[in-house]
Amino acid sequence: MRLLYWTAFWVFVIDQVSKWLIVQWLDLPNLTEGRLTVVPGFVEFRMAWNRGVNFGLFSEFDMKWVLIAVALAITVGVLIWLHRSGASRMGYIAGGLLVGGALGNVVDRLVYGAVADFLNVTCCGIVNPYAFNVADIAIFVGAIGLAFAPDPKDASKPKKK
Repeated sequence: MRLLYWTAFWVFVIDQVSKWLIVQWLDLPNLTEGRLTVVPGFVEFRMAWNRGVNFGLFSEFDMKWVLIAVALAITVGVLIWLHRSGASRMGYIAGGLLVGGALGNVVDRLVYGAVADFLNVTCCGIVNPYAFNVADIAIFVGAIGLAFAPDPKDASKPKKK
């Protein structure tokens, strides 16, 4: 479990530091159109305040407290699940990614009233209209990792021939 907590801690720190640098230090929301090209044709900082769920869905509704509650419930659920069932090294890292990312977005909703999204990646002639952040990446990778992490109980079972 220590690996899960350390992973969550570092994801949370990296996420919050990146958002502070973009929102406060760089002041991206007040730059021209809230955009700054980092790697032309590939990476752009594009400020977006996400008040809804993924891709801004349901942002017209005031769901701040519901989304905070859901994120905290998922965080607690993942922690309890991994504590009770155990996990492989990959499982604990994936759980830490998910927990750290979820808590990073919870802090955004508490501090800003919305999630601060700023990364935009475009490639190969396909223009991506959406922005995301470090927490979003961690949540996505963590969820996929948990889905595919090997069960530590399977390692102790004899293999069938």
